[in-house]
Amino acid sequence: MTGFVLRRLLSLLGVLLVLSLAVFVIQTVLPADPVRASLGANASPALVEQKREELGYNDPLTAQYVRFLGNVVQGDLSTSLRTKRPVTDDLSRFAKPTFELAGMAALLAMGLGLVLGVSSARGGRGAGAVRLVMLGAASAPTFFVAIVGILLFYRKLGWLPASGRLDRMRISTGPTGLYTVDSLLHGNWQWFSSAVRHLVLPAFCLAVGPAVAIGRVLRGALLDVMRLDHVRTARSKGLRERRVILRHGLRNAMQPTLSMAGLQVGLLLTGVVVVELVFAWPGLGLYTTQAIQQADFPAVIGIVLVMGAAYVVINALVDIGQVIADPRLRAKKA
Repeated sequence: MTGFVLRRLLSLLGVLLVLSLAVFVIQTVLPADPVRASLGANASPALVEQKREELGYNDPLTAQYVRFLGNVVQGDLSTSLRTKRPVTDDLSRFAKPTFELAGMAALLAMGLGLVLGVSSARGGRGAGAVRLVMLGAASAPTFFVAIVGILLFYRKLGWLPASGRLDRMRISTGPTGLYTVDSLLHGNWQWFSSAVRHLVLPAFCLAVGPAVAIGRVLRGALLDVMRLDHVRTARSKGLRERRVILRHGLRNAMQPTLSMAGLQVGLLLTGVVVVELVFAWPGLGLYTTQAIQQADFPAVIGIVLVMGAAYVVINALVDIGQVIADPRLRAKKA
């Protein structure tokens, strides 16, 4: 087990290194000139060439990559052309709302996926309706779910807000930048209630697609497991179907489910751009859109690195979680 974890961590470092190389190549082959973009369209060719020399853009590509990798390791992602602040500072500011939204969506996706998968695999009353709901939800784009959610829960019912992270109120700063966590740490229940109300609808809209994917994989895995001999033996002892599924079927069906969960949780970071735009959520999605619109190349490169690294780390953790959940994999990986 320890050897597998170490090997997985080493492979994680290798993948991150390849990711940094891919980002550097993309930055190099972009048709736009970042030096020209930083100095402005009216800068003279002599000034542009002087700035290129100062920044090292005339050095060999290998030297540029080594310098780029060193800067990334030190947390230096250059300066945003739009905000004129270090990209690292911008990402630190905008990543917190995004990771709070994505974290809540991941919890909802896994919870809803578990309920959908078990409910549809049990059969009986309601199983057909659950499968129909899963089919419809899988066909609905994220932006459509978000718009319908706003029309229903904000405009029609007035239960949930349609934008922002918080109602207008005085709050304390820090320490995590996650409103749901900070409000609990400060014991401010009004703040916590407002943060949760603003978080529920965008998180649910972001979680619907992944939840359906997780539920469908779990259902298929459960149906296969329920045909095995040890499950038949459990049934012959007179155990209820619900107990048979939860005690004897669910754990054996978790391996493919965890693989799909890792993939879907990683993909949440891509769907978050659309959701943040619809709900005016001040996170990385909104920051990405603004950076692309104004050709802010350092910011875009920083976002790609952060999102890619988060996706790789999540999948590495899922691989380790699979080994912990399934003793058979421990023997194979030992």
